[in-house]
Amino acid sequence: MVAQFTGAYIRALAVVLLIASPTLVLPAQSQETAQIVTLVALFSAILVFVEYASAYPSLIEFRDAPPFNRVRFVSLLLTVLLGAIVVRGQYEVTALTQFVTAIGALIGFSMDFPGSPVRLVIGMFPEDSDASSVLLIRALVGVSYLISLISLAVFAILMRLQSWPAKDRVFNVWINLPTFDPTSGGDVVARLLRDARINILLGFILPFLIPMAMSSAAILFDPGALSSSQTLIWMVAIWAFLPASLFMRGIAMGRIAYMIREQRRQSYERSVADGYVPA
Repeated sequence: MVAQFTGAYIRALAVVLLIASPTLVLPAQSQETAQIVTLVALFSAILVFVEYASAYPSLIEFRDAPPFNRVRFVSLLLTVLLGAIVVRGQYEVTALTQFVTAIGALIGFSMDFPGSPVRLVIGMFPEDSDASSVLLIRALVGVSYLISLISLAVFAILMRLQSWPAKDRVFNVWINLPTFDPTSGGDVVARLLRDARINILLGFILPFLIPMAMSSAAILFDPGALSSSQTLIWMVAIWAFLPASLFMRGIAMGRIAYMIREQRRQSYERSVADGYVPA
């Protein structure tokens, strides 16, 4: 119990660091921004602590199936942190800001063609935006997309090397998939495969849908809000992280469906060998 509470506390602190990282990296922010960041960080930390300290989580998936959430957390942290470094380069030029911006710009330029997600993100902003703003957005998008692709590759490799999710441990569907009810209608494997396909499909189309939705929302809200450094960093981070997270969730649920199918097959073969089920 003590170890569980300690782990929940450490994770809550990590979430606070994640949310506060742009404020820590960027130059002095307004008092209103600092208050909003503090409130969001506090609420998120309480949520994470309660989820990891309780016996049965209600929202966070794959709580007891590392490194799924660890890969996602590190991915989002790096995306937000590197995005903040890119934006800081607009105020204070250092070797680090130049290096990160150059990598982001290179990736952004290579993916900036008509109909691409990068072009759609850039199209969200006013047409009269100056060249430096366009370069900044392109660098942010490039860095964020690179981190999301790397996180997908890392998760796929770790899943293969560690025989995720059930190597040397019991995988509890109730705890690791709190939003999935295995008893509510239909075969569990078929439902898991269906959800896996839906998540992977959403991972494909969200990089295109999010900019379109944001452009539509800009009609209702003040477009100038997108010029805020914090808003810009988080918007691009969510644009890159959410599809990658859904991709990983789809891959994970497909893996679980395969694991359950294999367990059923092995159980059936043992029953046939023992003579309990006719061959």
